[in-house]
Amino acid sequence: MRKRPRLTERELDVMSILWRQGSGTVTEVRDLLSADLAYTTVLWVLQTLESKGFVTWTKEGRAHRYTPALKPEDAGGSALQRLVDKVFEGSASMLVAQLVREHDLSDDELRRMRKLLDQQLTRGRRK
Repeated sequence: MRKRPRLTERELDVMSILWRQGSGTVTEVRDLLSADLAYTTVLWVLQTLESKGFVTWTKEGRAHRYTPALKPEDAGGSALQRLVDKVFEGSASMLVAQLVREHDLSDDELRRMRKLLDQQLTRGRRK
């Protein structure tokens, strides 16, 4: 099984901007971050992401334009697993129960969740 990439919280903040925008320079990313970080800090995070293979860059004038090389769903699995492990004692069902209890889910969202659960049950029976 392929090991999923692990992103720090700060790296995830930067990646979420790149995923939303499609790409960005250090200045563009810095301007969109909720935290007020120094230019050099954002540059360091982007360079770290590049060294991990999570972003690529191209030269754009004097700047570098960073583009995600990692899909959100690939990072999401890792972050979600950490949340399940740390907050819900490894129990995915506790996470789902919390989501259902504390969020005002529409009937459509609940039906989609039920459908996904039914599909997983069907797959489990085939194995």
